[in-house]
Order: sequence, then C-alpha cells, then structure tokens
Amino acid sequence: MKPYESALTRLECPECGRGFDPDRAQTVCEGCLSPLLARYDLKNLAAWFQPGTPAARPRGLWRWAELLPVRKAENRLTLGEGDTPLLPAARLGKKLGLSQLFIKDESPNPTGSFKARGLAVAVARAIELKQREFVIPTAGNAGGALAAYAARGRAKAHVYMPMDAPQANQQEVRMAGADLQLVDGLISDAARLAGQQAKHKRWFDMSTFKEPYRVEGKKTMGLELAEAFDWRLPDVIVYPTGGGTGLVGMWKAFEELEALGWLDGRRPRLVSVQAEGCAPVVRAFQQGAARAEPWQEARTLAAGLRVPSTFADRLILRALRESRGTALAVKDEEILSAKQDMAQLEGILPAPEGAATLAALPHLLTEGWLERDEKIVLFNTGSGLKYL
Repeated sequence: MKPYESALTRLECPECGRGFDPDRAQTVCEGCLSPLLARYDLKNLAAWFQPGTPAARPRGLWRWAELLPVRKAENRLTLGEGDTPLLPAARLGKKLGLSQLFIKDESPNPTGSFKARGLAVAVARAIELKQREFVIPTAGNAGGALAAYAARGRAKAHVYMPMDAPQANQQEVRMAGADLQLVDGLISDAARLAGQQAKHKRWFDMSTFKEPYRVEGKKTMGLELAEAFDWRLPDVIVYPTGGGTGLVGMWKAFEELEALGWLDGRRPRLVSVQAEGCAPVVRAFQQGAARAEPWQEARTLAAGLRVPSTFADRLILRALRESRGTALAVKDEEILSAKQDMAQLEGILPAPEGAATLAALPHLLTEGWLERDEKIVLFNTGSGLKYL
C-alpha cells in the first residue's frame, strides 16, 4: 500500500454482515433495508500510517486519503473542505459554569456547512464509478453542496427541496446550474419524489445513507477532532441530529482510529439533539426502542432538524447507547436564544441546528448528566448567514 492510496477493501451491511463490491456503484442492503459501510485494511495500514502522516500533508479533507474511498488522486474533488476550526468557548463556558467548552465550527466549509464534507467524497467516488447524474432530497444545505460538487466534477445534479427552505439554499442550487425542484411538503416528501425519479430516470440517489460514502466524508470531523486533542478524545460531543450522518461517521472514525492504535480506547459520550417539534431519534432513545418511528406533523425553525425519519436510525441509536450517551429535544425559543448567545459571546453566528447544541447544555447540567470540568465539544454545523 502506497501513501495516498485508499485502503478500502469492501462494503458491509452492519446488520447482516454481508459484503458488497466497493468498485461497483452500490446503494443499500435490500435484505436488511440498511445503509452500507465502507471497510478498510486497517491492519496493513497501521504498519506505516502514523498520526504524523496526515499531519504533515497540505490541509484539507483529502490528507486522510488512506481512510477515504476514492482510489485515484485525480478523482478527489475539492473546494477546500475540511480542517475547520476547533475553538475554545471560554465566555459561554463561564456563563454555564463549564471549564472546558469547545465549538467545532463547520461554517467555513465550502457552501457554508458540514454538508460539503459528505458530498465532496460521495460525488467524487460516484464519478469514479462512472455515475454522472445525481439526485438528492434536502432541507437545504445538502442540496447546495451537491450542486457545487457536481458542477466541480462536470456532472448533473437534481435537487428536491421543500419550498419553504431558506432562500439562500435555493439560490445557491440555481447558481451552480443544478435543476431545483421545490416540493410542497417536508424533506420526507422530497425524498419520495426524488426516489421515484431516481428509479425512473436512472439518476444516482445521493439521499442520506442511501449510498455508502457521504458518511465517509462526514467521519473526517471525528478524525480532525481526535487530532486536535492530541489523540485523547473529549468527554462529550453534542451533535444536532437530522439524518445523523455525522454522528454515525464520527463513531466510525473513532473505531477506525482505535484499530490503528492511535487512541487509548476511551471514546466520548454522544449527545443527539433534536427539536421538540421533530424528535424521532429522541423518542426512540427514551423509549429504549431499536427503531425510530416517523414523526408526524414535523415543525421547527431549524430546517436541518425537520427530518421526520432517518434511514440510519439503528446506527444512530446504537452509537448513542454504545457511547453511554443520551438524546434530548429543545424548544425553538431556546434555539433562538442560544443562537444569539453564541454570536454575542463567542463571535460565531451559528446555523439554528448548531445553536440547538448550546440550547441542550442547560438541560444536561440540570439533569446532572454533565460534570462541569468535563471536556465538551459542540458542533456548529453551518453558517447562520444562510438563515438571515
């Protein structure tokens, strides 16, 4: 295995263990109705791939190429995604009585959100596998990211988006030359229509977890976090959960880093935050259920959290429980207040989804779930400028 060569060996269904050929375009395990996960030759990779290896390379997501699925360097699309700042939040921490509070700020990514990570890798790998026309349902940011990376890769993109999605999201899709279809309904309605068109017109479906590689791009958030803390992970990660790709991706990243021998085996407790008006994962977690039932009449100002159901519910719930984590929902009013606090006290104007993580902290402290000296990381998943 050579430097910058992907160590990808297979795709695997996490439910039944069945393997799939990674060098053919794949979707899901039809038997289990489960996402597929990429697996790597970590044993051989560990012989020479060391923490200093990616650290010595030019900044960006692709410095982790061995742990990503794209085989040829010329297929690795980039707009400068990854290596976002991990910022101490001392003033917010002081207000809450927390001594080690940090914010991983994803807003500097291309298209202004963490969606750039997942779509950069997914589009690059799909193009490498000879796919040239894509479709995605989106609450907003994923559609903008697909449009941008499809344009970068000289491919075609079709984006299905609720008609009340932020205007900034709608305009960025159009400006990138993608086909935008506005849907009267929620992201679940957009997903139904996008899925129908994918089958009818043979477009490749980039829906969350309906292909194997968006989660690989998102896992780089976990790789960066581990590196930033010198391979000693924080105690708690608080993460806003819509489709859950980042949560699953980071848990996968930690598993892979452990297999490489880079971590001490102590992983963070994961906290999934949703909105009170749409909290299927929270309800399932609190009920001890293995699956999350679709949420009826979903309502929240946080567009990225207005996701009535997620295809990866089993993976999300498993990660929360394996990490000894928790899940909770916050009110829209709390999100707005937290958004202002993050902007005024730390200078970060968060997306509503990112503000939801801050809104969750008082609840966790009141419940005694957090210790005030624990190292805690909030994820701001995007720029609040897109919601003004």
